[in-house]
Amino acid sequence: MNKTIVTVAAVLLIATGACLAQPPGITREMIQRSLPLEGAPLAVPGPYKITSEAAFGAPGFHVYRPEELDKFPKKDTLPVMVWGNGGCAIDSKGYSDFLTTIASHGFLVLGTVPQEGAPQRQETADDMRAAIDWAGTENARTGSALKGKIALDKVTVMGTSCGGFLSMVLGADPRVKTIGVFNSGVQEAPAAQGKGKAGRGSPQPTAEALTKLHGPVLLLNGGEPDFLMGASAATFDLIDKLPAFYGARHNAGHSATYHHPGGGEFANVASNWLLWTFKGDKKAGAMFVGKNCGLCTNSNWDVKSKGIE
Repeated sequence: MNKTIVTVAAVLLIATGACLAQPPGITREMIQRSLPLEGAPLAVPGPYKITSEAAFGAPGFHVYRPEELDKFPKKDTLPVMVWGNGGCAIDSKGYSDFLTTIASHGFLVLGTVPQEGAPQRQETADDMRAAIDWAGTENARTGSALKGKIALDKVTVMGTSCGGFLSMVLGADPRVKTIGVFNSGVQEAPAAQGKGKAGRGSPQPTAEALTKLHGPVLLLNGGEPDFLMGASAATFDLIDKLPAFYGARHNAGHSATYHHPGGGEFANVASNWLLWTFKGDKKAGAMFVGKNCGLCTNSNWDVKSKGIE
């Protein structure tokens, strides 16, 4: 088996506490490395106060959404963001600040949570697919506060590390219009290994997964301290027919800013990507569009893009 895949698979197991041995060359400190909080940009919340709640009839999901839906513009609806956790952990609540900030900009955000009494396991692509299914059911359910308020034509899957692997796989779903692959990237596999797996055992999507995507791709990583920066950059290079934006945040590490208050700088970038992609917000799009884009002129970032207009 390819050495890179063995190492990455071991990292995923460590991140979920399923393995006690450290993989060669990768330490727990490397996995947990994040941008120092002092002096870091603050998360910028949106205009909506957020409530978080268990998903109706689906105990495996947790929902983040604007609280006062009657104040949400009737002409507008809530695009859907489904999140994939680092380590493919089943519990998304460790990312609650990050997810809350995104939801506050007018999005319905869904994360997985463990079900009481269920065996311990990892999150899978099928879990994230089921979250999209739930949004469709809830949009039609009589008595739902969300009935008729969900934009089922505006769905994204985003994830970090192992969760980024899942987002690449689920990006083939025709309902998914754009994906976010954070601190992650495709893995090389020898021909004898065949297709990479995702959501069943250790997920390892190969370049073949990229040929099944059909919408813009946002790739972010934590710069040199992020041991998957190379995989992230290689993934950008492999995308040849779709718009893609790549950003490496200096000194952010593999855990970046997800655990900063409000999810920090990465929450801002993800929110702006979705505001631009799904809501046509030109101010948000200015972070990505053109040679003088916001991240292009930010000395804390190394960026490149293709097809971003």
